[in-house]
Amino acid sequence: MGDVYIQGADMIPFGRYNDRSYFQLGAQAVLGALDDAGLSIRDIGAVYASSCFNAQSMLGQKILKEIGQTGVPCINVSNACASGATAVREAWVAIKAGIYDMVVAVGAEKNPRGMLGGAPFEGPPPEGLFGSESMPAVFAEAGMVHAQKYGTTIEQFAEIAVKNHFHATMNPKAAYRSETPLEDVLASEMIAWPLTKLMCSANVDGAAALVLVSEKKARELGMSRAVRIRASILTSDPYEPRNPMMFDPNSVTRLAAAQAYEMAGLSPQDLDIVELHDCFAVAEILHYENLGLCAEGEGGSLIDSGATRLGGRIPVNVSGGLLSKGHPIGATGVANMVEIVEQLRGEVGARQVRDARIGLAHVLGFGAAAGIHILEHA
Repeated sequence: MGDVYIQGADMIPFGRYNDRSYFQLGAQAVLGALDDAGLSIRDIGAVYASSCFNAQSMLGQKILKEIGQTGVPCINVSNACASGATAVREAWVAIKAGIYDMVVAVGAEKNPRGMLGGAPFEGPPPEGLFGSESMPAVFAEAGMVHAQKYGTTIEQFAEIAVKNHFHATMNPKAAYRSETPLEDVLASEMIAWPLTKLMCSANVDGAAALVLVSEKKARELGMSRAVRIRASILTSDPYEPRNPMMFDPNSVTRLAAAQAYEMAGLSPQDLDIVELHDCFAVAEILHYENLGLCAEGEGGSLIDSGATRLGGRIPVNVSGGLLSKGHPIGATGVANMVEIVEQLRGEVGARQVRDARIGLAHVLGFGAAAGIHILEHA
């Protein structure tokens, strides 16, 4: 089996699109990725489409109705915040299996207004029994566990938002491109201690797409801008004693990271850039440790050191992350990979990570699912 390469990548600016449908947003992203690859929809053997809130409405088929119905299979997936990574992995598996030479993976979403997720609608709600299943509360609780064990401070959590909002000022496709000094982050509305409003991801609409090709096809098309997928991993949560009562946001990512490094034949020290799932500021510090970017309990020290800022040892979420670029659920996993692809090609201007050759894209879906892709410039 040969390697799989990303030949085309694109995403639309994230924001609110009240006058457009989710599949129109997806069609725009697919056309951009095809143009980037120098291909047309007639060249594509299958479409893998991801959405969360629009998952039951045949996203792939509706995108093809916008850009050209060629009769190819459309595989529509939904896996919470890991939906986009799931679509990419299924596309990768199909090429690895030799079924197709060229496929599209696309994520598109129009998020509903207000807080996303929450307690289940059927059966006794965990609210008041086990605490809360709302997303801010789950990650706030995880942050407080980290603070109790390792002394992590609210200022260290808030510095994640400061960093990512600064990075977004250099990303024209980010939904929010304003710097937020530490005092502003701390003074914003408290959502769930220690998470203020500016430490929560931006609820927006968006779409992103990738064109994946076989190694044979990549060589035919030209390797100068091709990006090799060295690892594609999707995991579900291993059993933890606390899981029936409170979701553990760490174990599923640690399992995926171990498998990804093994598949790629790499270690965390080999990475040049990371886009990880900063759905809340505390999550980024947790994932520093889950992905092996630092030792257990050293996430707070890592943000303090400046290592994860642009120009640091291992820049993280240079796109602005979910906190500022935005988090359209079904598109997020694909968009994280678009950022890594463009970084490895050296195409992102002011936010370019110097000499980036290997990058990791990570997403975490509550429930749980973790998707990790390790990419390398060809």
